Amino acid sequence: MEISLAGQTALVTGASRGIGAAIARRLGASGARVAIHYGQGREAAESLARQIGQGACAFGADLAEPGACASLWADVESHYGAIHALVNNAGIAVKSALSATTDAWLADWNRTLAVNLTATGLLSRAGLAHFQKQGGGRIVNIASRAAFRGDQPDYLAYAASKGGMIALTRSIARGFGKAGIKAFIVAPGFTRTEMAQAFIDQYGEDYATSDIALDRLTEPDDIAPTVAFLLSGLADHATGTTIDLNAASYVR
Repeated sequence: MEISLAGQTALVTGASRGIGAAIARRLGASGARVAIHYGQGREAAESLARQIGQGACAFGADLAEPGACASLWADVESHYGAIHALVNNAGIAVKSALSATTDAWLADWNRTLAVNLTATGLLSRAGLAHFQKQGGGRIVNIASRAAFRGDQPDYLAYAASKGGMIALTRSIARGFGKAGIKAFIVAPGFTRTEMAQAFIDQYGEDYATSDIALDRLTEPDDIAPTVAFLLSGLADHATGTTIDLNAASYVR
């Protein structure tokens, strides 16, 4: 089965590395024009845009700042005109011990939710307004198995933020389907990325792989094809669904 995204423009957040970069490459290979968002990795994002070609372009924004989310959408819309798909992939996992001071713990909590959940909400809001005007669009939100099975005590905010993404996505799917807007959730398990390296360094790779059913850790390229499929229009009647990509480390 060939997945074609020809004629589509997709904004992928957090796309300078890891899962986001793999998604951007896959969407580009499927024919999409890709807006590659980055937070700090400008050189990597611009290099990726050159690799993908066919109109791919890098856009910088600090998603911890609410105003930056609206500016990012406006910049991408100004550059491309119509936007057909939004992939909210950007996320952070801040280690925050319960023994920290209340102020320090709360600062970690607020920043995690700002990037992982509030930015997703703001960009989805902008996308919904845009998609309604043009008669439809698709949103894929990258959550986590942590939304369902929880996470380590030092990562309470991460799990909470991903749980919020689930409810947000389901609400979009139920509320905007008749406007031609579909929304999906992809929930990876532990995936070998730079962001995950701190966890591997702390707990060891054996811990990361101990509860998976397959013989290797999930890679970003294992996630990307599913996102392309969801954006293709071939799975629109699965709107609102969550697809688990966690090597059977959490089975619902």
